[in-house]
Amino acid sequence: MKVSLINSTFKKTKKENRPALLTYTVAGDNNKKISLEILKSISNYADICEIGFPHNTPIADGGQIQSSTYRALKNGIKIKDVFSIVKNFKKLKADKPVILMGYYNMIYQYGDNNFINICKKVGVDGLIVIDLPYPENKIFAKKCKKKNISFIQLISPTTSKNRMKKIMQDSHDMVYYISMLSTTGGKLKVSPKKILENYNKIKNLNKKKNIVIGFGITEKTIGSLKKADGLVVGSALCGEISKSVEKRQNPVTNVTNIVRRLKNKII
Repeated sequence: MKVSLINSTFKKTKKENRPALLTYTVAGDNNKKISLEILKSISNYADICEIGFPHNTPIADGGQIQSSTYRALKNGIKIKDVFSIVKNFKKLKADKPVILMGYYNMIYQYGDNNFINICKKVGVDGLIVIDLPYPENKIFAKKCKKKNISFIQLISPTTSKNRMKKIMQDSHDMVYYISMLSTTGGKLKVSPKKILENYNKIKNLNKKKNIVIGFGITEKTIGSLKKADGLVVGSALCGEISKSVEKRQNPVTNVTNIVRRLKNKII
């Protein structure tokens, strides 16, 4: 199996002695055209782009991402439009890894194989399916691997060591550590020191695996978590789109400015 784009990105950032910066934005926020423009612009600074499927019952998402999702749905975004955004983005940025993030019922509607085949066709590098936990995701994850799409497992602060070992063993190119028991965008309730302690426990199980930290990461907290392989910022970007829309400012410029500042804090 050839080295994946996700893996080669982490190799590059490790050589540069810094964490990878992963951004999360919702496809279609605040419309299809602008969400593609945001992706194209922020990818000049982000190492990996996570793109969220808008969903009407986003159980893991806090207020900022819910607002983004609401705007996208209100503007009529469909699953096929999300694939179209990825395809158009990849035409311009073929070497930038894209991870799609969503919920299983959308995949179920398409059928596992059909969904994975479309992902492969448009250039998706990885998938995060929030409500498809381990070990229930094993069959789906294997199907992803056959198509060289990385299925990204989730680990939380309450994951037992035994379960953690199994998840790490079965994981692909990247594991996502949820920093705290909260929805996205919550204020960081745990000290960065404690988050890194938990992170190191996971990392010590398999030093070769790329582990990223998400939930509660902002411009204020990102610098103190630099020891991680990667850091995910989503709610801060979705919140900035909301502010830009309210103030009738250009969300592409404003979100790019945040991503540039985030990058500067970790290099």
